[in-house]
Amino acid sequence: MENRLIISPSPHIHSGDSIPKNMYGVLIALVPAFLASLYFFGAGALIVAAVSIISCVLCEFLIQKFLLRKEIAIRDGSAILTGVLLAMNLPSNFPVWMTVLGAFVAIGIGKMTFGGLGNNPFNPALVGRVVLLLSFPVQMTSWPVPKAWNTAYLDAETGATPLAMLKNHFGSLPDMTDFLLGNIGGSMGEVSAVALLLGLVFLLARKIITWHIPVSVLATVFVFTGILHLADPAAYASPVIHLLSGGLLLGAIFMATDYVTSPMSKGGMMVYGVGIGIITVVIRVFGAYPEGVSFAILIMNACTPLINTCIKPKRFGKVKKQTS
Repeated sequence: MENRLIISPSPHIHSGDSIPKNMYGVLIALVPAFLASLYFFGAGALIVAAVSIISCVLCEFLIQKFLLRKEIAIRDGSAILTGVLLAMNLPSNFPVWMTVLGAFVAIGIGKMTFGGLGNNPFNPALVGRVVLLLSFPVQMTSWPVPKAWNTAYLDAETGATPLAMLKNHFGSLPDMTDFLLGNIGGSMGEVSAVALLLGLVFLLARKIITWHIPVSVLATVFVFTGILHLADPAAYASPVIHLLSGGLLLGAIFMATDYVTSPMSKGGMMVYGVGIGIITVVIRVFGAYPEGVSFAILIMNACTPLINTCIKPKRFGKVKKQTS
């Protein structure tokens, strides 16, 4: 009786991962893109990011403390990450009170209404972003012109984004160097493809995410827009322009890969990514909005339970039945 075998509940082997470790890992991966936004948008980027982060953390704290009356979990980094991602989806001249409202929608409605981290069906930052876009379309589509170390905030000079130029057929597109470095109009997270790709390399190297979702999203957009471009180059932009424009890289790398709202199996991730890519292109090319990444991710968030049901990972230790 002294050598009893005691089996504890799973998991029996700890990988070393934790919620705070992964959340702060994603925040580190966002540092290059955030620094690029500070360089091109200056004071406005700093103000919007600070307000968004503080509002998200404060909202989660108040709900956990006074409404849910449960343990305060703001140190896990998830509220900070939501605040950063929300800020990266906003113009750098976005008014403070609207940023606060968006943060409270993201945390209060997009996350805590469903029970907090791990229970939300939609990406909270995208919920806040879409609500702001539908509520304040003028402010959400007034994009400051990038200017190194810009000190202007609400009175910053505004201009059109490359996607808006493509949709409305006016103006000349920036050159490839501007696309790569970030010298283009757009939200704080739409600048500097190089900075976003550096974040992707970090996330893959640290195994915080896998390649399946970002690669499937980007490959689908490239193939779909490539076919359209080959069919009519005058009417449809190059697939490279689509990859480097708008919030595609930010969405594919940092938002579509959210653990809670994306499928569990590798096959499911691929289906999920392909769906995001197709919906994004359909909205960009044939829809009223010049950008469709946010809507595409939210739509596929809603499809995640169905994908998980239809495409399940192989059970550990399961042996495939042999047919005689």
